[in-house]
Amino acid sequence: MKLALGPLQYYWPRVATLEFYASVCDWPVDIVYLGETVCSRRHELRLPDWIEVADMLAQAGKTPILSTQVLLESGNDLNILRKITENERYGIEANDMGAVHRMSGRPFVGGPFLNIYSKPTLDVIAAQGATRWVMPLEMGRDSLATLQRDRPAGLQTEVFAYGRMPLAFSARCFTARNRNFPKDNCQYVCMDHPDGLLLETKESQAFLTINGIQTQSALVNTLIHELDELRSLGVDVLRLSPQSQHMDQVVAAFRAVLDGQESAAAAHERLVPLMPAGPCNGYWHGRPGLDMVLPGGVVASSAPDVHAPGVKARVVA
Repeated sequence: MKLALGPLQYYWPRVATLEFYASVCDWPVDIVYLGETVCSRRHELRLPDWIEVADMLAQAGKTPILSTQVLLESGNDLNILRKITENERYGIEANDMGAVHRMSGRPFVGGPFLNIYSKPTLDVIAAQGATRWVMPLEMGRDSLATLQRDRPAGLQTEVFAYGRMPLAFSARCFTARNRNFPKDNCQYVCMDHPDGLLLETKESQAFLTINGIQTQSALVNTLIHELDELRSLGVDVLRLSPQSQHMDQVVAAFRAVLDGQESAAAAHERLVPLMPAGPCNGYWHGRPGLDMVLPGGVVASSAPDVHAPGVKARVVA
């Protein structure tokens, strides 16, 4: 089973971003997704810069893949999409159906935002040229097992196995609104939050994370305990989403468990202090996403009832 480093979801300074990917050259990952998938106002790296990063990673033996933006809002966004999909040097992750159509039957990776929940949809994506698909983040193991039994021949499966989960996108920028800035003059405040801006309930329970126009889970999804099960289901690639600190150790922990050099329990204990927030894996087990189900079915944490009277979200800066 291969390890993939997902596209960078946050807005980091140019130097920090370039240094991060220079270090990735030495990490035990096989595939690296590159590009801006969240907001077109994030300009620290543009497409030519991402191509240069891809060149560097390719020379280091990695497989770079250029990811397309999820929510397109302008003509400039469309122009960038055209340039990415017309690139013939590196593979493409299509994150909306416009990108799928732009590929015109050429091979691509179907991203997690294509809403692939059934065999007919999986068949359509495969017929369009997909060679791999990424399971939707809230899909559980039972639904994945069903699709794995019936997936088209030659189509690989990738699962989001670590990181804060991107749950939704909006035309509004929540991070800018929190600072009373309009979206068109946001002052690039996303850069102040290298792992997103946490939302808590009035009871100080983690609820969501805001990342510009993207809403993420508050907690960090981790499937470190489920690697044997993922392998038995025929999953080909595990996706680890970048965080601002300790990402090299996160990658090393997953690689050690996959290679049989460390137990999942020991790796989990080592990972928890390295996370920007607590762990969760509820979706995989068919439970609320904020739950953390340990081996043996023990639920270590549960989601707050955000619909209960008096429970309101607040921003924790």
